[in-house]
Amino acid sequence: MAEKYARQGKNDMNTPVLETERLILRKFTEKDMEALFLVLRDEKANRFLPWFPVKNMEETRKFYEERYAAKYRQPQAYAYAVCLKSDNVPIGYMKVDMEEHHDFGYGLRKEFWHRGIAREAGRAVIGQVEKDGLPYVTATHDVRNPRSGRVMEALGMSYRYSYEEIWQPKNFPVTFRLYQLNFDGNEGFVYKKYWNMSSNHFVEELPFCRMARIP
Repeated sequence: MAEKYARQGKNDMNTPVLETERLILRKFTEKDMEALFLVLRDEKANRFLPWFPVKNMEETRKFYEERYAAKYRQPQAYAYAVCLKSDNVPIGYMKVDMEEHHDFGYGLRKEFWHRGIAREAGRAVIGQVEKDGLPYVTATHDVRNPRSGRVMEALGMSYRYSYEEIWQPKNFPVTFRLYQLNFDGNEGFVYKKYWNMSSNHFVEELPFCRMARIP
């Protein structure tokens, strides 16, 4: 099965299939709705994400259509189901957006936390978008979720700045830290849109953190 998926992903710039030691990263399909429901209904897994946990299969299918199926119709996209090789069933998701921010994000069912899965999947996805010519990726995390920051650092990203915004649709203030990885070696470039949009932005002194200053 792994070899089959590797062949299908060759020369494909819309969520090409990726394979790691333990994982298969592939597109979600209609057959994955039950597994996707288990991921999206998990309150702990979705606590720091910009949507509410889904309540039923109808909401799951709507989420799939809007956030996955629509992207799969584009010429280039990276919207992955994260699956264990043992059964090829999604246990989470990972994406890099094609909008200007090239935002990297992920989520895993809590049963699969603390196993290095996000890092393993992230290395594969980051490597693919670099290979496909994206100039950089960014990622943000809520300051109350520092573990995500450590994943970003493990993937080679550098902390750039922090900013506050009223987070929608949850509608409360959140302070985010932005990390960035440039693939062209130009460490002087920082994606500043969030900095410019926020009236409360600043650079923190973070211990044991790879940092790159706002130029």
